[in-house]
Amino acid sequence: MSDTPIDLDALRQRIDGLDGEILRLISERAQCAGQVAKVKTDSDPDAVFYRPEREAQVLRRIMALNQGPLDAEEMARLFREIMSACLALEKPVKVAYLGPEGTFTQQAALKHFGESAVSLPMAAIDEVFREVEAGAVNYGVVPVENSTEGVVNHTLDSFMDSSMRICGEVVLRIHHHLLVSSNTRRDKVSRVYSHPQSFAQCRKWLDAHYPHAERVPVSSNAEAAKLVKTEWHSAAIAGDMAAKLYGLEKIAETIEDRPDNSTRFLIIGNQDVPSSGEDKTSIVVAMRNQPGALHDLLEPFHRHQIDLTRLETRPSRSGVWNYVFFIDFSGHRDDARVAAVLEEVRLRCAELKVLGSYPVGVL
Repeated sequence: MSDTPIDLDALRQRIDGLDGEILRLISERAQCAGQVAKVKTDSDPDAVFYRPEREAQVLRRIMALNQGPLDAEEMARLFREIMSACLALEKPVKVAYLGPEGTFTQQAALKHFGESAVSLPMAAIDEVFREVEAGAVNYGVVPVENSTEGVVNHTLDSFMDSSMRICGEVVLRIHHHLLVSSNTRRDKVSRVYSHPQSFAQCRKWLDAHYPHAERVPVSSNAEAAKLVKTEWHSAAIAGDMAAKLYGLEKIAETIEDRPDNSTRFLIIGNQDVPSSGEDKTSIVVAMRNQPGALHDLLEPFHRHQIDLTRLETRPSRSGVWNYVFFIDFSGHRDDARVAAVLEEVRLRCAELKVLGSYPVGVL
């Protein structure tokens, strides 16, 4: 027992020494990043500082090199924050997201760009597109599909009218909680606020625990959290960020019906992204209304062994009972096989629009 204080003190001194070395190395990395920014600016005043493909490559390398005891994703998150802070020294990334503050979309934006990014809430998905297109922000973050409730049609429709390109993706595990304020009389909850998709994702839990409570849909979970602050008989379904931001208490955690509930978000921007080595491409295709049209569209992908990861159909705005197809598949548009497939599809379809090639989400 007498050796324990000496051993503990030695370990603490060792940790202090390591902390100093980590601090020195992070500062050295930040200086190096600043030199990279200067080289870019000297050669091009309008140089792009944030490179999605480069960040993806760095994070993948860190995960591959990691030997524990921290898991690879946790280590990658630490490095993402370091890169975010280094970038902010030169030019912070401005990101528009579907607001208000405290939504899952903001959480996805910060997960992808790091806490040093400047995140700006927008009232609607089309506003996010407009802000990016106007150059008011560098990037936008919009939801595109949920594992429980499916595709977000508003996002797909916005791509049909926009010149924006997809620059990245991020998948967020969605955990819903039942939140109340300090004024809430918990035994008298008669109203629950939330976004319609959140109600759908928590339907069975609500049926079992609050079958008689009125379910009031609102524009976002963050809006639901704000409303609860002013009422004594209501609760909200929202996530951790909204609970912390609006000072609410969780009276039931992870109430989503499916434990694997997750939402995929897209990063939109104004520039094409070079290959990162592990990429995905998204396209929208309008087909002529004729027998075998879908087969003609998909056959080149099968023949060239291109893996389709998503296929969605939306009504075309150009004619009754005509449809457009949103397709995600593995590979970059500059890959030889992908380029060959795109050329074949272009010859077979009425219209082809490449929405972007971008790194597969790392975290």
